[in-house]
Amino acid sequence: MVGVESIVSRDVPRHALLIDPADQTPDVAAKRAIAAAMAGSSMILIGGSSGTDSDNVDRTVVAIREALELIEWAATQDSDAQTQGRIPIILFPQGANALSPNADGITFMMLMNSTDPRFLIGEQVAGASYIKKAGIRPIPMGYLICAPGGKAGEVGKAELIKPGDVKRVSSYAAAAELFGFQLLYLEAGSGAATPVSQDLISAARRSTDIPIVVGGGIRNGATARIAVEAGADWIVTGTLGEEFENADELREVISELIISMRSNE
Repeated sequence: MVGVESIVSRDVPRHALLIDPADQTPDVAAKRAIAAAMAGSSMILIGGSSGTDSDNVDRTVVAIREALELIEWAATQDSDAQTQGRIPIILFPQGANALSPNADGITFMMLMNSTDPRFLIGEQVAGASYIKKAGIRPIPMGYLICAPGGKAGEVGKAELIKPGDVKRVSSYAAAAELFGFQLLYLEAGSGAATPVSQDLISAARRSTDIPIVVGGGIRNGATARIAVEAGADWIVTGTLGEEFENADELREVISELIISMRSNE
């Protein structure tokens, strides 16, 4: 199994592609995952806030895994190729009904600013036995939904964190670390008109040493770079991947985004 230990380490800023099984077929998802991997992405996240179930999640995970393993094998046949190994496929589930035993790991998360116990502990309890039996590596994660929030905020019944709520996000970040979470995810919502504010990311960074993941509303390298400069360790894009039918175009766009977010300029 692919190791996932590096996911919770703080190194160079990294990119993850979020794939929603409800929005694309497994074959299309696999092509997009290959494009992301070849562009330099470091993780594939599988999930969505609605419309996913264990059937379409598992079919998507299997298709992506087989495609990435084929690419990895092909690279080993080229003596001049530099092989990095298969990037991990990690579940980012809406709940216990959207799991797959074929994933490398799962973000075992608490939606910390939800008003519904279901997302604080209920879904976690419902899925825990399955995850243990399947041997899926859990990655404990604190999940915070920031304004505008989108579908994720609506479904998760979140008390959205506003751009000026720096004290509030600082307290959540500190609590996430004390809970023992290995990641903190700041989410603006899929396709958000505006990303998580730089002030919120900076405040969270000052309050915790665990890796910070930022997603929602990031469509280009400049926006990703702002988040990285504020303290983000992971940049997640989802809607961006769905905007390109051509895998070569997607690869180029993701590659440029990664270069930009790692630039010192």
